[in-house]
Amino acid sequence: VQLVESGGGSVQAGGSLRLSCAASGYTRSNYCMGWFRQAPGKEREGVATIYTGTGSTYYADSVKGRSTISRDNAKNTLYLHLNSLKSEDTAMYYCTTNIVVMTPRGQGTQVTVS
Repeated sequence: VQLVESGGGSVQAGGSLRLSCAASGYTRSNYCMGWFRQAPGKEREGVATIYTGTGSTYYADSVKGRSTISRDNAKNTLYLHLNSLKSEDTAMYYCTTNIVVMTPRGQGTQVTVS
């Protein structure tokens, strides 16, 4: 499985970003894909999950109401829209095909909110 994240950047508080994750090399039809983040000195935090078989989505309380996870099956791409960004959203964001164990993952994309 190969995962390549992109779309991070530096934004002001209140801004928005769309993170993308191009996925390849997996053959199963049902995954609990998702995004997690890790800030320096903090533990990894699962942010959003989508079950590819049912389309069900789940969000951490820290981003609920401010984020949307989605998947484009034709492009094999996972997205995370982040709105009303706060300084505490600053972290490296990773996508994964298994949010339970948070592996495999890509190289991550940095989000910095000032």
